[in-house]
Amino acid sequence: MLVAVTGASGFIGRTLLQALQGANHRVVALTRNPEAARFPPGVLVRRYDPSEPTAAPAAFDGVEVVVHLAGEPIAGRWTARKKHAIAASRIEGTRHLVAALAASAQRPRTFLSASAVGYYGSRGDEPLAESAAPGSDFLARVCIGWEAAAREAERLEIRTVMLRFGVVLGHGGALESMKLPFLLGLGGPMGSGKQYLPWIHVDDLAALCTFAIERASVAGPCNVVAPDYATNARFAHALGAALRRPSFLPVPAFAMRALLGEFADTLLSSQLVVPAAAQSAGFVWKHPVLEPALNAILRR
Repeated sequence: MLVAVTGASGFIGRTLLQALQGANHRVVALTRNPEAARFPPGVLVRRYDPSEPTAAPAAFDGVEVVVHLAGEPIAGRWTARKKHAIAASRIEGTRHLVAALAASAQRPRTFLSASAVGYYGSRGDEPLAESAAPGSDFLARVCIGWEAAAREAERLEIRTVMLRFGVVLGHGGALESMKLPFLLGLGGPMGSGKQYLPWIHVDDLAALCTFAIERASVAGPCNVVAPDYATNARFAHALGAALRRPSFLPVPAFAMRALLGEFADTLLSSQLVVPAAAQSAGFVWKHPVLEPALNAILRR
């Protein structure tokens, strides 16, 4: 199949491109500036600018599947401007993309749109399968709007999957910033350490996206997390062990809030997310357990 990917130059996008090529799919990277883009051999590059809706449909000529990963990173202090960029890049960006699909001469059959486990808000130790109700905090409201924009593709008779990503582990992304305090000997749990942290190895994320593309039965929300339910304290100890560094110095919640403001509450949230849709569809994880997954990333 010919698969088009937005956000293809990012940490997740690069891994997904390789996985799709490995599964014998042809891949199109969609970018605002094709002349400056650098992608692996064999990847087609097309210009796609959501701010130019009349030109956008041409980017999808012959495309059978679209994977939408683009969005403003959520990490950092959440100023009013940052929060606007987070919401607009996801909600409005997805609306523009679906409008471009509607205007295409031949619409794709499948649309995979990124979302996040932030959809659920902070829920303690409540198991959260895809049928769980959404939360009400800022990130949950963004995810609700994001998924509603993606679901508009269903009106076009396009099979639509909302990929609710947990923390993605690999060489890049959140793990890079998590490593630094441990490498300095200052690592440890955040807050109480009792909160659940949904995670997935980036290779399993790419494999699950490929799986969802190839399985017509997969539709609607899909929790993209490992089946291993880890607390923040366990994660900290596993990361310290993988780096061969201490992991006993907790980071107080008040200090995180002083430094990061509202974003700290997202880092301190607890979400026991269950990958029910992936499990029922028969997906098999290559890295289902936290400690070996971190070792595979950090010791190779």
